[in-house]
Amino acid sequence: MKPSMLLIALMPVALAGCNQEPAPASVIERPALTMVAGSAATAGGNTYSGEIRARHETQPGFRVGGKIIERLVDTGTRVKAGQALMRLDPGDAGLQLGSAEAQYQLARADAERHRKLHSQGFISQSALDAKEAALKTAAAQAGLARNQSAYTTLHADRAGVVAVILAEAGQVVSAGQPVLRLAQDGAREVAIAIPEAHLANLKVGAAAEITLLAAGENSAPLAGHLRELAPAADPASRTFAARVALTQPGPDVALGMTARVRFMANGKRDGLLIPLTAIFQQGRQAAVWIVAADRTVSLRQVEVAAYRDDGAIISGGLAAGERIVSNGVHRLAAGEKIRVIESDSAQ
Repeated sequence: MKPSMLLIALMPVALAGCNQEPAPASVIERPALTMVAGSAATAGGNTYSGEIRARHETQPGFRVGGKIIERLVDTGTRVKAGQALMRLDPGDAGLQLGSAEAQYQLARADAERHRKLHSQGFISQSALDAKEAALKTAAAQAGLARNQSAYTTLHADRAGVVAVILAEAGQVVSAGQPVLRLAQDGAREVAIAIPEAHLANLKVGAAAEITLLAAGENSAPLAGHLRELAPAADPASRTFAARVALTQPGPDVALGMTARVRFMANGKRDGLLIPLTAIFQQGRQAAVWIVAADRTVSLRQVEVAAYRDDGAIISGGLAAGERIVSNGVHRLAAGEKIRVIESDSAQ
């Protein structure tokens, strides 16, 4: 076949191939950082971790120095007022007491003889007064020695629970050195530390919600209020010590439990805290991109209660548990399907 004839035969095949439409390209989903509103890391208000402590705590110590020979309680022991806690070696105190008692007996006998001599006119009144003064001094020394001997046993001044043991048997302690920490019965509080940046938003009396770690995340929070806020920062951590009092602790609140504290404004929840990058500003109205179950996004207006350094507090228009786009909000369009990427701030 001639080349010209072959070319004419192949032309319809080539033209048919040109008329075919190209295969549609697959739709590329735009990746977007998202987060779940109202998760533990994004709930409204600042959350502080602390420890359940007693409202009144004391650190008893011996009123005399010596060597501890016996510890009568353990950590967690419930004690009554007047119960013995620890004992010192009574040897030295016993010797001092014996010496003082002997001096007192001698002074008393000497004073009695001088009284008889004075009644018979053999000594003057001044000589009798000197012996009476010596007797009073010896009596005082004997009483002091008895007290010093009694101080070798440490007693609880109030009922409570032994929170911490600070000294053990065999240890030599000085007078006044704390040997344990006693949590007295009564009110319970949460000891927390407030960062300097959050200090301006808190005042004594502010309402708070307390969640016990042992009770689980789904447990009902306990009510409380900020009772005490330190006027000066800790020089090492640069935080302010604070105490949050529990209104009704309940029997399940044990000393040493870990608790989370979240403060509320005007007795209500602050709202939901979301990153500032999640806000899509429409003029004066703020909005967020809501991610549906099929991964399409839609814009929804929200009410912003406050803007803070760590995010925006949403008071309306957004429910806890809804997934929102947390970054790149100005690159999206309504109805667009995205590839969900979990944001680190939501973890």
